[in-house]
Formats: sequence, structure tokens, C-alpha cells
Amino acid sequence: MPDIKIMASGLGFPEGPVWMADGSAILGEISGKKVTRVAPDGTKTEIGKAGGGPNGVATGPDGALYVCNNGGAVYETIPSFLSTGPAPDYKGGSIQRIDPKTGATRTLYSECNGHKLSAPNDIVFDRQGGFYFTDLGKRYAHHRDNGGLYYALPDGSSVTELVYPIITPNGVGLSPDEKTVYVADTETSRIYAWDIVAPGKVRHEPFPSAYGGRCVCGLPGFQRFDSLAVAASGNICVATLVTGHITVISPGGEVVRQVKMPDVYPTNICFGGPNMTTAYITLSASGQLGVMEWSEPGLKLNFMC
Repeated sequence: MPDIKIMASGLGFPEGPVWMADGSAILGEISGKKVTRVAPDGTKTEIGKAGGGPNGVATGPDGALYVCNNGGAVYETIPSFLSTGPAPDYKGGSIQRIDPKTGATRTLYSECNGHKLSAPNDIVFDRQGGFYFTDLGKRYAHHRDNGGLYYALPDGSSVTELVYPIITPNGVGLSPDEKTVYVADTETSRIYAWDIVAPGKVRHEPFPSAYGGRCVCGLPGFQRFDSLAVAASGNICVATLVTGHITVISPGGEVVRQVKMPDVYPTNICFGGPNMTTAYITLSASGQLGVMEWSEPGLKLNFMC
């Protein structure tokens, strides 16, 4: 087991950590229905009024926080922490903007081309200032909403469906050269990739292909991928549920290593610190935020504060 320090406890199904230059981390608490800043000493402060189910979080070119809000979900803790469907007050998913200074919160997108967003999950900004995001879809007792990959602008003026449907698209990240977008599919335990031909436009491969992309890697047995972060080397670090690892996968699809976590439900990882070698990992089964030194630097995200 690696030497991991618990930075904060008592979090309500934490997800989507973002490192800040002051040493704090900002994350979503899905069951807590809020976006929270965790100070280096573990002190927790709510930012804005997200409601619903705040999931992935990113900082945009204007310094604001952009939140993938899944609208709220109910989780079963036995046997495998599956989402069993929407929360009682679920009205749909959305992309929100929160001013970290004033807390002003507004909804940017709740649909795309008349199709209601179901459960936006993870988000990453490109150099041009637009962002890719996944919609996981919602699981019901006898059916489920499909998920997809989207691209949007932070001013609320444009959202585009890039890939639809995908079974359960979760984590999303960009290669260091921003020529590839990666998506982790939860239930198939696979990483898929699409070539980016222009900001917000991806190449769809001919049949046979996986959702018009290519399968980078899949894991055997009952392992389920959640969110991801990309290292400066281009390696993909994906939170792996049930087995409780961060799985490191090369761009060529090789499993480089699996780093064991003290939780069966590590849901996300981000990098920070002066050398980008400090990993912040959400441990959602126990409601904790862990921090540890990583073996290689993470990729510095665009517009990091």
C-alpha cells in the first residue's frame, strides 16, 4: 500500500478534485450536493450553491469553476456501490458555472439539441478555452439513459454532441498534444480514444470501431473505470473501482502499473504541487480525500489557478 495521507474526511461521495495554487483542493460532493474547498489543514468550505449531484469540476479561462452536475443519484453500498438511479429530487443534469469569489452559481447547459442532459460526469478544458465533458447517463430499475461525449463553450453559447451513445462514459482527458481525447467507460472497463481534428471535432473511425473511436485498453474481470487524469508523459491514470486501484495505462494500451488505494472506490485523481507530482485522490466509499507523492508528474491542466 502506498504512503497516502488523508487530507479530509466526512465528505459526501467526493469526486472531481481540482488542485489550487494555494495548496487547497476543490471537489464535488455528490451526496452532499455541494462543491467544497478543502484547505491544506483539512478545513472544508462550501463554494456556491450547486445542489443536485456535483461531479467533475474544472477551472476555466475566466478563473471560474465549471461543474458537471449529475442531478443527484442514489447509491447502494452493498455489494458494489452501483448507482441505482436518480435521487428523489432529480430534475436532470447540467453544466454549471460557479464564481469562486462570490459563490454566484448559474446553469450554462441542461440540454443539447433538445436532448436533456442526463448525468454530466467529467470535464476537461482545451487550450482554446472550450471543454469536453462526458454524460454518464442514468441507471433505472429496468432501463437506463445512454451517455455521450460533448464539447461546449464556457460562455453558454454552444454545446455539441460528439459521440452518442456510449454505454457509461465517465472520465475524460486530453493527450499532452491535445490531438486525442480519452474517455473511460465504466461498465466495460475500457479506455476509448478519438482523434481531434479541430477544437470540438473528432474523427469517427469506420466500422468496426468502438463508438467510432478506438479501444486503447480494457481490464479483465470485475473492474470498473471511473474518472481519469493524464500524466505529462501521456500515460492515462484511471481510477479503478471494486479492486481499488489507480491504473496507469500507456497511450499504446499497456498497463504500466496498478497502485493500490485504501478504498475499494477511488473515483478520481488530479495532480498538483510545484512539480505536479502530488496526487489528490477521492476515496468515495470512505468519504475521504487522499494525497500522495506520485512516481511521475501529472500533465498541467489548462487554466489551473
